[in-house]
Amino acid sequence: MGKEKILVVEDEEAIQELIHYNLNKDGYDRVRCCESGEEALAAATEFAPDLILLDLMLPGMDGLAVCRRLKSDTRTSAIPIIMLTAKSEESDIVIGLEMGADDYLPKPFSPKVLIARIKSVLRRVKPSDAEAAAGTIKRGPLCMNRGTREALLDGRPMTLTFSEFETLYLLARRPGWVYTRGQIVNEVKGDDYPVTERAIDVQMVSIRRKLGTHGDLIETVRGVGYRFVQD
Repeated sequence: MGKEKILVVEDEEAIQELIHYNLNKDGYDRVRCCESGEEALAAATEFAPDLILLDLMLPGMDGLAVCRRLKSDTRTSAIPIIMLTAKSEESDIVIGLEMGADDYLPKPFSPKVLIARIKSVLRRVKPSDAEAAAGTIKRGPLCMNRGTREALLDGRPMTLTFSEFETLYLLARRPGWVYTRGQIVNEVKGDDYPVTERAIDVQMVSIRRKLGTHGDLIETVRGVGYRFVQD
């Protein structure tokens, strides 16, 4: 059975039961459910989950407030969060991601998609020992080494500016992880490029051009930001 502990924060009983059932079915046998933000904050420290599924539409303290509290507490800040939301407003998704949430899933969702997202996030937050030690990542035709600042595409060197390298490395390090433009700006502060949210869009055009036929490795998430495609 799965070793990871998962905390489900969802006030709709039917959805909570559906998630719990499918997690158990897939081997996650250490699952705790709660129905309010206050319960979630208490459970996050006492239960110490490996991942939190957090509904944004909660009674009392809403999901965004819970996310903010979790990410500002050193005891819980490293716990990955997948937001569950029935809201269609892009602003809610962006705010949650800016606060540090790792992914989002709009309702209604397929249980299979939910399980896939959970596994993806858990893999991303636990990079391989080899990658962590060497600073090297390999994603399909792309290979990057942070230490030597080399980027190879189909075995051939890429010519990237400092900030282009940092941006591409950031995205490729966690495939499937959606980064908002603001997050990319905060992570990439190269002197060779005027790093603003608008400049990130321009920079992505340049990076995709340099990726050539592999430009689709970077996906635009409408109204939110960018992500590197899943392996």
